[in-house]
Amino acid sequence: MGLFGIFAALWDVPTIVPCDRHADVRRSPWWLQRVYRRPSHRDFPLKVAARTRERTLSVTTLSFKGEFHAPSLGHEFFPDALWFADVANGWFTIDRLMFVRLLMAAILAIFFLVAMRNPKLIPSGLQNVGEIMLDFVRIHIAEEILGKKEGRRFLPVLATIFFVVLFMNVPSIIPFLNISPNARIGMPLVLALFGYIAFIYAGAKRYGFFKYLKSSVVVPNLNPLLHILVIPLEFLSTFILRPATLTVRLMANMLVGHIILVLLFSATNFFFWQLNGWTSLSALTIVAGIAFTLFEMLVIFLQAYIFALLVAVYIELSLHADEH
Repeated sequence: MGLFGIFAALWDVPTIVPCDRHADVRRSPWWLQRVYRRPSHRDFPLKVAARTRERTLSVTTLSFKGEFHAPSLGHEFFPDALWFADVANGWFTIDRLMFVRLLMAAILAIFFLVAMRNPKLIPSGLQNVGEIMLDFVRIHIAEEILGKKEGRRFLPVLATIFFVVLFMNVPSIIPFLNISPNARIGMPLVLALFGYIAFIYAGAKRYGFFKYLKSSVVVPNLNPLLHILVIPLEFLSTFILRPATLTVRLMANMLVGHIILVLLFSATNFFFWQLNGWTSLSALTIVAGIAFTLFEMLVIFLQAYIFALLVAVYIELSLHADEH
């Protein structure tokens, strides 16, 4: 039907189904093969049915007319490539999610470069905001868990993790971005590996690598027979589950939050444009959507705080690995 048929469906304008006697019906879908025949008096009901079907679809499935967008993991979290799809067999492909990652990383870097470009004894403006944020990480995460000496030593690691997680979570509630790069496993995995390297480095630096490894998995004063069971469990818990749980916790929270927001706002659009008794439900879903957006703001901060806090705890355990 071409562009005219699409616009007619959008605006509920009755259209005439084309019936060309020369059309190749074998290339048409089965439900159009009877329509693309030579017109006859028996084809009139089919034309009416086709027009009715177009009007029905225009109300329930087309944009701005009550369309319901069920979230799709493939489309939402693995969108089509924007740039560099053919470079190095796609290793440097930039899709929408990667673009958001790069954008937020640039904003984070620019924020601290501008805030700290000319530090003053009495801070003001962006410097004041930056110092308040850094003081929160220093006091409530680094020094709270590691003490003043070790807290200051590992502050760059913890601050980097906290702010990267925080800034990467924020796009989930920003219009036109509407998705957190942490909802796909790549970024949480990189952050978890960064924390993993940090706490292994902390233990290896203090004890030496092999003594640290032994202190982490061997529980002293234990029945030798129990070591057969305990050593594999301690190794699994310390060196496998720690980075795995850091990764999955962050990714799952941001993924679920995005899906719930999509469902609530899609349901609002769908119910509102029914223009019948179901329309009243749109008020409920929009209120729920706004409420969950506010809750998502809390989750954005909590996930950054919990991620950095757990890395600090793992560093502390590595620094005292011999104190089982």
